[in-house]
Amino acid sequence: MKKHEYEWQQQIQVFIEEIDKGIKDYKDEDLTLQVLSKKFGYSEFYITKRFKEISGVLFRDYVRRRKLAFALKEIRDSKKDILEIAFDYGFSSHEAFTRSFKKLYSITPSEYRKKPVPVVLRTKIKPFDRYFLGIGEIGMMKSTEDIKVYFIMVPAHKFLYIKNYDSDGYWDFWKKQSQIPGQDCETICGLLDSIKGKLDDRGGSEPNSGAGQIMAYINDPKGKAECYGVRLPADYKGEVPSQMILQDVPEGEYIVFEHGKFNYEQENCSVEEKVKEAIDSYDFASTGYSLDDVQGRVEYFYHDPAQFFKVVKPVRKCK
Repeated sequence: MKKHEYEWQQQIQVFIEEIDKGIKDYKDEDLTLQVLSKKFGYSEFYITKRFKEISGVLFRDYVRRRKLAFALKEIRDSKKDILEIAFDYGFSSHEAFTRSFKKLYSITPSEYRKKPVPVVLRTKIKPFDRYFLGIGEIGMMKSTEDIKVYFIMVPAHKFLYIKNYDSDGYWDFWKKQSQIPGQDCETICGLLDSIKGKLDDRGGSEPNSGAGQIMAYINDPKGKAECYGVRLPADYKGEVPSQMILQDVPEGEYIVFEHGKFNYEQENCSVEEKVKEAIDSYDFASTGYSLDDVQGRVEYFYHDPAQFFKVVKPVRKCK
C-alpha cells in the first residue's frame, strides 16, 4: 500500500508541476480539467477524485489558491499594478481579486503591499516521501563525492525559528510540533516561505518552494534544542509571527562539512551517514580550533539534494 501511494504521488507531482507552469506563464486556458485530463490520460472524474483525496480541496479551489500564492509574491516583490496582477492570474476584476485574496490571507492586496506581514502560503501539494513511508533508498549509492571540510566566517545575522527539546531528527521534530497549535509543518513552512529577504534563499520566487528554510541546533539555558527556521539579515525589522523566536546571531567562525548534490531517492541516508562519519572522525588537533557549544551558538543543517548536504558547526580558536 505504501509503495502504491508513493508511485501515485510521483505521477501526481508531474501533474502539479504542469499546473504551476501554466500559472507562471499566465496561460489560464491550460488549467482546465479538460485540457489536463487529455494531456495526462486521466478522466476528469478521476483527477477530481484523486485531488480531493490527497489535498482535501477540490481541483478548482486548489488552482485558485495556487494562483493567489503566486500573485501574493508579485504584489510583494514587484511594482506591477495590482489590477494587472489580478488580470494576469485570471481574475475578472480588482474587486473579485481583492475579495479572494482577503478571504485567504485576511488582508487586502493593497494593505499587503504596504506592509507585507507573514502569511501562510500552503497551497502546493507535496509528494509523499520514501523515507517517511519507510520505503528507504532505491539501490546502491552511486555518488563518488568526497566530503569537503573548510572553515568560514559567518557575518552577524538573525535566526527566526521554532524549537523542540525532545525531538530526534526531522520527521520526529515535525511529528512533535504538529501537536502544538500553529506549529505544524504546513503552517510554519508557509509562514517562512512568505517572508522576504531570507539569506539562504537562492532567489527563487515560487510559493512553497521551501527556499531558505533550514534545520538547526541551539544551546540555551534549557539545553540543546532542535530548530527549524530561516536566517535573516542582521537589520531585519519585519514582523515576527507569534509562535516563532527571532534571535540575534553574532559574527562567528564555523567549520563546514559538505557533500555535493546527490540523488535523494537513491542516496539520502547514505549521504547523511557519510557526512556524520566525516564529522566524527575529524581531527581538530592541527587546526588551532575546537567545536564551540556555548549558549547562543547555532549549528545549521542544509539539505538540498540538487545542490548539497552540509553541516555548519560553530568553532572557536584554542587558547
